[in-house]
Amino acid sequence: MSSPYIRAADGVATLMVKVLAALLPAIAAYVYYFGPAILVSIAIASSAALAAEALVLRLRSYPIKTFVFDGSALVTAWLLALSLPPTSPWWLTASGTIFAIVIGKHLYGGLGSNLFNPAMVGYAVLLISFPVLMTQWPAPLGVGSANLGLADSVRYIFFGELPAGLSLDAISMATPLDTMKTQLLLQRTASEIVAMPVFGQIGGHGVEVIALFYLLGGIYLWRARIITWHIPVAFIAALFASATLFHIIDADRYTSPWFHLASGGAMLGAFFIATDPVTGATTPLGKLIFGAGIGALTYLIRVFGGYPDGVAFAVLLMNMCVPLIDAYTQPRIFGHSK
Repeated sequence: MSSPYIRAADGVATLMVKVLAALLPAIAAYVYYFGPAILVSIAIASSAALAAEALVLRLRSYPIKTFVFDGSALVTAWLLALSLPPTSPWWLTASGTIFAIVIGKHLYGGLGSNLFNPAMVGYAVLLISFPVLMTQWPAPLGVGSANLGLADSVRYIFFGELPAGLSLDAISMATPLDTMKTQLLLQRTASEIVAMPVFGQIGGHGVEVIALFYLLGGIYLWRARIITWHIPVAFIAALFASATLFHIIDADRYTSPWFHLASGGAMLGAFFIATDPVTGATTPLGKLIFGAGIGALTYLIRVFGGYPDGVAFAVLLMNMCVPLIDAYTQPRIFGHSK
């Protein structure tokens, strides 16, 4: 390596572009398995985020161009869009994104001052307010009787129109996590449930491939030194350990840990959401505690809570604990006793 050995740190815009780039392979897999509706959802969320960001900056008398183009609003928009059903009505995606930017981000002072992860704030509000719409996920390739093309996706998202001869049941179905929770309540065993078409080799059909690409994107972010390994490893380890413990206790009721890692928002949460440098813990030990807390809470909410996937609520709950975690995990100052 040639000099200079000390290099200037990347700016916010450069970091955000790298985060967006790391999401692209997973988005491509998303389009392949679930159709191009996710692209429409991302476009809606991006437009709403930039508009809300510009409006609030104008009201706060901040330079609009500087902050709008730093990429942080787009990252929030993409993460929220990837967490929502891609065929959600346009107003659902837009309202959740606006809430995330205006309330979740700027109400606390803007980038660098927000206590909670903005994307998860928007997601939680939508899940509580519109629970039925948040369960209408598209059927994966080869499982549903139809997959909407780009033009049909636009008409359905904006106007609620389906192609002639198609019903909502033909293009949508419950997620693997939702299916698992519902079928267990009907006294079916986990081994019987995972034999259903919506399930793949490890997790949900198609979802497990998307999770793999989230993992690869996260490794890229780690290699690029945008994130550290502490939070993702602690998150995955805690989720895996929790699922393993209960699977050993009763394999008929509690699915394998691999299923929990490959389904839902586990990998997206581990590498792209929990690692938010503003709302996460900052000390090395604190990051391990923070990530492990999210992983354990995610499992508990999935299995014993009222929602199929618990990543969003787990992140928000641990966001509240960050000040306390950081206060009690400060490393020893050189030359001083702990």
